[in-house]
Amino acid sequence: MNLVVGATGPVGLGGEICRQLRAAGKPVRALVRPTADPARLANLERLGVEFVEGDLRNRASLDVACQGIQALISTATTTLSRQPGDTIEDVDLRGQIELVDAAKAAGVERVLYVSFSGHIDRDFPLRNAKRGVEQHLKQSGLAYTILRPSYFMEVWLSPVVGFDFPNAQATIYGAGRNPISWISLYDVARFAALCLDKPAARNATLELGGPAPRSPLEVVRIFEELGGRRFEVQHVSEEALEAQQAGAPDSLGQTFAGLMRCYADGDSIDMRAPLVVFPIQLTSVRDYARRVLAR
Repeated sequence: MNLVVGATGPVGLGGEICRQLRAAGKPVRALVRPTADPARLANLERLGVEFVEGDLRNRASLDVACQGIQALISTATTTLSRQPGDTIEDVDLRGQIELVDAAKAAGVERVLYVSFSGHIDRDFPLRNAKRGVEQHLKQSGLAYTILRPSYFMEVWLSPVVGFDFPNAQATIYGAGRNPISWISLYDVARFAALCLDKPAARNATLELGGPAPRSPLEVVRIFEELGGRRFEVQHVSEEALEAQQAGAPDSLGQTFAGLMRCYADGDSIDMRAPLVVFPIQLTSVRDYARRVLAR
């Protein structure tokens, strides 16, 4: 049995991992909170996913969820699915550490943790939580795989964070000239599902990106070309982002500003070596743009 934590998250990565595992004929259990979206639960139920109720803030529920599990996959984060009482410190750090400990106590054979790119390396709460969980997992004695994807196209090239392609408007963080290895969450899900059967992924940390790094301004030009509309582009300076992070009232605000500052830095990832082990046809920015503009 495979346990997926984060299966009903709004980004969709956990749900897509469930779909791919079920398509491969593998049994899946999803940890769900009482507040989970009913539509997402229905989609998982149609796939044949079984549910266990629990919460990363409740260690006893994690102990129950991990019983009889061979592989644990965690994509959970509070950044886009915040519930009352959630904080990055309680969920993304302490909750994930408790999950690793529960997995070890239950005799889970393998843990796959979805972190983010090692180039996202400024001092902010989510980055510190991710690196803390990575270190705890490595020291746990469990067999592990850590995935470090770059910026998700489905989030960072969407209206959620200012890339409003339906209205041909884009907010660019920084100058927009540094390349980023934008990656599709569907490709990250494919890596996650394949890792469970790949000996090369055992006790490995994998940096993941798309097929070709593109600067934010290059991305705008691709959307302009395919959509036939000129974009209105607004820049947020790195100085403004630094001030935003310094003045943010909580860890979530600090985190989004920190992520935007790292976006401004750029994040170029060489995928030649991973693709030898995982022969995946990666989604390009152009592929993504065609898909979303056709809706």
